[in-house]
Amino acid sequence: MNKFKQVHRILFLLIFILSSFLLGACANNQHPERKNSKNDKNQKPAASVAVEWKLPLTIPEDRGDFYKVIGWFTNQQIFYVTNLNQTSNLFLYNLITGKSKLIYTTENPIVNVQISPSKKYLMIHTSSSANEGMVTIIDTKGTEHLIKTFPSYDLVIEWNPYNESKLLVTKFEEDWSFQISLLDTENGNTTVLSLPQPFVQWNKEQEIAYIDWDQNSSSLTAPLIFSHLEKGTNRTAFSRVIQFAAYPNLLMTVTESDGDSDRVDYSFFDKKETKLFSFSTPQLKQFSDWLVPFYDFNGSKQQFITFQPLSSGDVDTYTEGFQLIRYDLKKGTSQLILENLDNLPISISPSGEAALLGNSYEKIIDLNEKKIYDLIKG
Repeated sequence: MNKFKQVHRILFLLIFILSSFLLGACANNQHPERKNSKNDKNQKPAASVAVEWKLPLTIPEDRGDFYKVIGWFTNQQIFYVTNLNQTSNLFLYNLITGKSKLIYTTENPIVNVQISPSKKYLMIHTSSSANEGMVTIIDTKGTEHLIKTFPSYDLVIEWNPYNESKLLVTKFEEDWSFQISLLDTENGNTTVLSLPQPFVQWNKEQEIAYIDWDQNSSSLTAPLIFSHLEKGTNRTAFSRVIQFAAYPNLLMTVTESDGDSDRVDYSFFDKKETKLFSFSTPQLKQFSDWLVPFYDFNGSKQQFITFQPLSSGDVDTYTEGFQLIRYDLKKGTSQLILENLDNLPISISPSGEAALLGNSYEKIIDLNEKKIYDLIKG
């Protein structure tokens, strides 16, 4: 049972991170800790940003079949990938002009693409076989800067937002055993790190964070550990965490609510671990852990957007759908965007006025107009 639980947890977390990393809160039951918190729903809505969009994006047959949208480059531009036979193509699409620009072509199928925090570079993960992954770093014009091969069944990669020349690369074997390496893109060197957990995030330039799950325990929470790579020191930051996300200058944790096992708290901390804001939400349970609905954070706007269930219970029997809620951490407010939605990956635009939605980001939301549009022609 413990081995099954371990594989289940790794599979769940792997799918979550590859989609693009991993929250909910019922708007009527939130408990923000800032004083004078008000709900935004009575404010005058902003102008629609979808008026000028050229949708849906149509892909000519000679460019292959749509695979996935990667994410936002600017407020008007998104990257997407197509597959044609064994080759993959990376395009930049302009929502205003309706034109696509070919950025890069690879002879091996693209597994995933990540845009660097500064958006100057892209990391392209390709696979020529089931036992090998290749990492290629290009700039936004398609010029190659690094190619590195990793013998592996799968890869999970975390870009350092404080120093883009550093990436954490977790290599998985077919039995889900793993090894974590630090990749220096300036010289192509890798350094193997001794870490007990495969899923790690950058908390500071030289510090990583991970939840230290005990695979021999049935507990649904575990300590959140901060590990300093240069000093080799470890520190327990929080003792009982369900999930977390580390952003530049912000840390978000998901923990069980005190005195209510059916609810969880989402808390936001600065880098000194001072709590800035929190809210509570119903929570859904699945076989061996909690379901944490998809979410995203816009650092420049200090806005957090998430799906949330209407009530607590089991995932298998829950049928009430999810609300999409946007929280403003500066103001301590929340806004209901849409209701009766499926829990799907979401990515906010740089302006915070739109969001990509779907397992392949095949839809787009005008967050001001509160409408969903097809991004890709079906």
